[in-house]
Amino acid sequence: MPELPEVETLRRELTKAVKAKTVKDFWTDWPKNVKPSASTVKTKIKGKIILDIRRRAKILIIKLSGGNFLLIHLKLTGQLIYQPKKLPATSYKLIAGGHPQKGGLDNLPNKFTHYIFSFSDGAKLFFNDLRKFGWVKLVSKLQADKLVSDFGIEPFTRDFTLKKFTEILQRYPNRKIKQILLDQTLISGLGNIYCDESCFAAKILPTRIARMLKEQEIKRLFLVIPKILKLAIDKKGTSADTYVQLDGSQGGMIPYLKVYGRQKQKCKRCRGLIHKIKLNGRGTHFCNSCQH
Repeated sequence: MPELPEVETLRRELTKAVKAKTVKDFWTDWPKNVKPSASTVKTKIKGKIILDIRRRAKILIIKLSGGNFLLIHLKLTGQLIYQPKKLPATSYKLIAGGHPQKGGLDNLPNKFTHYIFSFSDGAKLFFNDLRKFGWVKLVSKLQADKLVSDFGIEPFTRDFTLKKFTEILQRYPNRKIKQILLDQTLISGLGNIYCDESCFAAKILPTRIARMLKEQEIKRLFLVIPKILKLAIDKKGTSADTYVQLDGSQGGMIPYLKVYGRQKQKCKRCRGLIHKIKLNGRGTHFCNSCQH
């Protein structure tokens, strides 16, 4: 699943592609994941202009003229593929999050395409999804505001302070630190990759119990989280078989990963061995030598 840096990269690229465009039509063959209904979404977004695109946690929030908001969550295998007007298939530009399925760009729309947004200038935005977990929702401003409030603090906001971060850890003293970092109702945007990377940077084992962390360790973890995320955004995300950029190329964060995906390799800091275990069903990477 794409995490905060991947979705933020996607938001920026998507803004360049579709902001100020007028929606002409909406099509789906998977209405189950369209709310309130496919027909309602089609009727209410037709003729509306895309005014802005924001992100909350891992959700894209598209502001439309008329006051409604279109929400898109790519979940595990979603891809957004933007096709400019009158360009051949070789010029498709991939705006993606989720696993890039083989043949996903061939002869669009194809068997992976479950949602299509058409624009008045002839451009199209395809939403491909291999496992059909992604969703589309049309909501009012009030509903959008509630959604925003349902998520925890984001690492780049003023609300993300050492005091609040410490309070979160103290609220769940018996949880493992990675479990807390992954909880989107507490801290939003962090996922498997950047939890592992943040714990490594802070020299803390992701399996540590929150109440066992010392004050200095909490501060260290608090400081590295936004740094890791900023680096990932600067590098346009981590591919790791789950993310590609607007032009179809991989995100540039992979060479900078210290533990994620590096099991059985030598630690870049102490030359120890990188381990991988399952923690609450998630693959978890760490160095047993320099993380404590």
